[in-house]
Amino acid sequence: MEARAAWIENGAFLAEAGSGHAIVVDGPESIGGRNLGPRPMELMLMSVASCSAVDIVHILKRARQPVAGCEVRVTGTRAETEPKVFTDIHLHFVVRGHGLSAAQVRRAVELSATKYCSASIMLAQAARVTHDFELA
Repeated sequence: MEARAAWIENGAFLAEAGSGHAIVVDGPESIGGRNLGPRPMELMLMSVASCSAVDIVHILKRARQPVAGCEVRVTGTRAETEPKVFTDIHLHFVVRGHGLSAAQVRRAVELSATKYCSASIMLAQAARVTHDFELA
């Protein structure tokens, strides 16, 4: 797996994955950014959200659960001093589907958190990562 980032201008970069997909990443105004794309640390939260959401939906489908939607709301708290790493990350899953089993959703969240979501498990080496869910 590989990726690259090429400077566009000011605080903006074009980040490209080895798969060929690309996105513009931009820094804050304080370093010349112009809000052209997400900040690098926001991408980390987006990554853990999408990684875990893929797991949850896949696990629930394999369990033959009637999942109709899954949204992950992630909040991250960063250290106040440099390096401003994440100290706490919380993932809140909102899972929709008529007749979903809360026990099956809980199991899917636990499996993602402890076994399958590489992003969450990796970040847990540096920050406290917590999870909860609601059925909608």
